[in-house]
Amino acid sequence: MASGPPGAGPLDAAAGPLGTAASGPLDAAPPGPSATADAASDDDPAGAAPVEPITAVPVRHPWRWVGVAVIGLLLAMAANSLVTNPRFEWDVVWDYLFSEQVLRGVWATVYLTVYAMAVGIVGGVLLAVLRLSPNPLLRGASWVYTWFFRGTPVMIQILFWGAIGSLYPRLSIGIPFGPEFVSGRANDLIPVLAAVVLGLGLNEAAYMAEIVRAGINSVDPGQVEAAHALGMGRLLTLRRIVLPQAMRVIIPPTGNETISMLKTTSLASVIAFTELLYAVQLIYARNFRTIPLLIVAGIWYLALTSVLSVGQYYLERHYDPGGRPSGGPSGFRLKGAAR
Repeated sequence: MASGPPGAGPLDAAAGPLGTAASGPLDAAPPGPSATADAASDDDPAGAAPVEPITAVPVRHPWRWVGVAVIGLLLAMAANSLVTNPRFEWDVVWDYLFSEQVLRGVWATVYLTVYAMAVGIVGGVLLAVLRLSPNPLLRGASWVYTWFFRGTPVMIQILFWGAIGSLYPRLSIGIPFGPEFVSGRANDLIPVLAAVVLGLGLNEAAYMAEIVRAGINSVDPGQVEAAHALGMGRLLTLRRIVLPQAMRVIIPPTGNETISMLKTTSLASVIAFTELLYAVQLIYARNFRTIPLLIVAGIWYLALTSVLSVGQYYLERHYDPGGRPSGGPSGFRLKGAAR
């Protein structure tokens, strides 16, 4: 039996015929390029194909450009008509834009809007509170009011208050079915301004009632329960807890209603109240310059509504400091729209 030299260990005894130790698993050399190629050829007989980068091609939107071209063409046509059509009579427009009579009409439109919206907002809050009352009689009265005033045209309501003297020649204040304390002619107690404010304000209260009710219902009921648990009454809870949180929901539609009210004041011309539209009507009834005077009124309405829109924007930011995206409640935008 062969034996190794003195002191040789078991590994030395496993030497090969050339005197080198047999390679174990730990001594195996890494496969060379040829081995790698052989393995690749076994998996992919055709050989590994080179990987090319993917080129992203943006989606074409040809109809967008068609829409842009159509809008640009229409704007160019409108601008050309405004400049070249002499029937617009821009010189007459500039002559009357800041005339004294027109400015008085503008001021009447402004304070009429303020008065009518004050009546509408106060009345709307009261009606919304009554609508949410646990008393069924109060809820029913609020519902009937809203149903009636939203269901009849505002022009009819203005005409009704303007002609209230023919229905009730005298109005009085006193004990029902008893003595009268104060009385007077209806036309004296309700002049033209009061008739317009009542017609517009009472109609607006019906719409504001639904807006305020929606805002109140948007507040978490747990807030009300917590306030009651602290000993706060219904009115104090409404004033301190509910309404401040509901303003974020109430303000945007109220701003829209205010802008709409400013334009609706033009209906006051049906009972000869001299607001902006009636002021220009009186002027073009004398000089027969109908189109330029209507343009004067349109310019002033655009200016006033623009001021109200800016005020609405900052008022919304005050009650909603989080500043939600303009795309919608969740920042929704059309897919692919510019950001």
